[in-house]
Order: sequence, then C-alpha cells, then structure tokens
Amino acid sequence: MLDSHRLTRRRFLQSSPAMGAALIAGIGRVQAADAGKITWHDVKNSGVEGKGWSQTKRFYDRLPAKAEGVVRGAVWNLSRHSAGMCVDFETDATTITAKWSLLSRNLSMPHMPATGVSGIDLYAQEDGKWYWLAVGMPRGQTNQATLVSGIKPGKRRYRIYLPLYNGTESLAIGINQAAQFKLIKPRADKPLLFYGTSITHGACASRPGMPHPAILGRWFDKPVINLGFSGNGKMEKEVAALLGELDPCLYVIDCLPNMNGPLVAQRAAPLVRILRKARPTTPILLVEDRSFTNARFLPARQQHHAASRAALKNAFATLQKEGVKDLHCLEGADLLGNDGEAATDGSHPNDLGFMRQAKVMAGVLKKLL
Repeated sequence: MLDSHRLTRRRFLQSSPAMGAALIAGIGRVQAADAGKITWHDVKNSGVEGKGWSQTKRFYDRLPAKAEGVVRGAVWNLSRHSAGMCVDFETDATTITAKWSLLSRNLSMPHMPATGVSGIDLYAQEDGKWYWLAVGMPRGQTNQATLVSGIKPGKRRYRIYLPLYNGTESLAIGINQAAQFKLIKPRADKPLLFYGTSITHGACASRPGMPHPAILGRWFDKPVINLGFSGNGKMEKEVAALLGELDPCLYVIDCLPNMNGPLVAQRAAPLVRILRKARPTTPILLVEDRSFTNARFLPARQQHHAASRAALKNAFATLQKEGVKDLHCLEGADLLGNDGEAATDGSHPNDLGFMRQAKVMAGVLKKLL
C-alpha cells in the first residue's frame, strides 16, 4: 500500500510540476511556522535562586510572610523587590524571548535607569565563565521582548537576573518550539548572604547583574541572597533574627551607609551576637561604609565616616575580647577608589563603582571561603 501511495504521488508531481512545487513549498511553510512558534516556560516551575525562604506572601518576595508586622513597614515594603534573584536555564535556541510583569508602575528613579530598576538581565556561560549577553528594557508593568536573536549555534547555560528596585509578579522565558530547553533548579550550595543598604540593594546599577553581590556570585560560583533595604539597612534585631534562620557560607554585613556613629555603637555588637548564637561557625564580615566620592571637599561627610567607622572598630574589638570566632572587618575608605568617578550621586555606585567594590571584597572572600 505504501509503495502505491508513493507511485501515485510521483506520477502527480511529474504530470503537474507547478502544483507539485506549490505543494512542497506549502509543506515547507508549515514546518517553518511550527519552528517559529514560541513555547513559554514559567520560571516558577523551577524556582529562583536568591530566595532565602520558601514561605513568602508573593513568590518573588525576599522576606518570609511571617516577617510582615515584625520588621518595620519600610523594610517589609522593600522586601517585595526581587533584588538578587535569578534563574538559570539551558537551551540551544538562537533567539531568547521573555515576558515579565511588575509590581509597581514606577519603572525608574531619577538617579537610576529603568533597565536596573525594572529590567531583566541575560548572561551566557562559556568555558566556565559568565558573559553579559542582553538586557530586557521595561516599557510598562507588563512586558514582552526579544532579548537576543542570532545567537551562535550551540547548547549552553544562561542566567536571567530579576529587577532590582521593583517587584516581579511573573517571569516566563520564550524559546522557539523546535529548540531544546531546560529550567535549572536553584543550587543547594550554601549562599553568600548580603545584608545592607541601598548599595547592596543595587542602587545605582544600570542592569540587575551589575551590583557587587551579583558580580561576586558569578566570580565565586555561589548562590547569593541579597537583603539590601534601601535607606533601611540599620542592623535591627528583628532582621538579625531572620538572618539567623538562614544557613549561608558567609554573612556580609554592610549597613553603615544608613547609620551614624551612635547607632553603630548601639547595634553592631548585638547583631553579631544574635548571628553567632544562631550560626556558631559561619564567618561574619563587617564592612565599613564606602566613602562618599566627593568627601574630600566636604568636611561634614569626612566626620560622619570617621565616627561610624570608629564605632564599628570598637564593636569589633569588644566582640573579639568576648571570644567571638571567625569575625572579620573590611575597611571602606577605598571601596569605590579615590578618583571620584565611581558613584552616580556621590553615594550610590555606578557600574564602575560596583566593579571596584566587588574586586576589593573578592580579595577578602577568597580567604574566608
């Protein structure tokens, strides 16, 4: 029967070449259309790295639902931002599309672009290293964009970083139907945990992959939990108790940009005691505040730095006398360099500043990890 069908088709094509060509072309168009269809993969199906707790009110929240009403309202509201979260996947697709929706309609800030506040950031891995590939530019609360097309052939690992200063409501990755695709579950490795201010949060990075916690995560091949709270990283005991619930490979405490000398003197040692009681052997790195990049001209800022750093050093010395083990302190004066070029507004690093800060911290992390 099969041979009969083939013979009939051959005779048809020979008797009517034009119609045969049209038929073949039509089949080709159908196959091409199928290959061009986008299949969407919801990130929630694999989970995201950067979440310390699974029991969150919204999927992309950074603090657990139980924290609402325990931490201050400002901290809770900022915890709805998806800073530090990312998702890895593998594909051989030559085009990668994404659609994402946002919690807030405010896509940017006066000193920080929409790509950093509300965009998504795509990296690709090659020869064991991560390289930036594309950024998703937000146009509204709901977005769909071709992140990149014309990728050189080959199956590789990719990573998408989520918005820094906006909440993520949903994220899906779109791949041509004919391409291979696999969402990768978050790694079980102990993460680097950063607790700090707007700088840790990501201001004023141009893209979500550029704050120093993300950079260090790529360099050390470690998951990262970003608990930066803009204007509200103040070493509060309620936050310290939550940090103690997590089991990172290292605590990085970088709160001084939101504090003054007296507040540091009051809160630094108690925060460390809470962490050490919960995690007796986890290294803790206390970080001095970065220098304002225009502080050389502003004596009041120099005095502010001197007071807060002196208070942190005193707390560090007190804790060492108490016998607290594996506690370390990083000086902040040169975190952004000394040429004045590494901040957007004197306070918040630009991409150059974040890279410099990451390099300084990397030197310490190599020893601690």
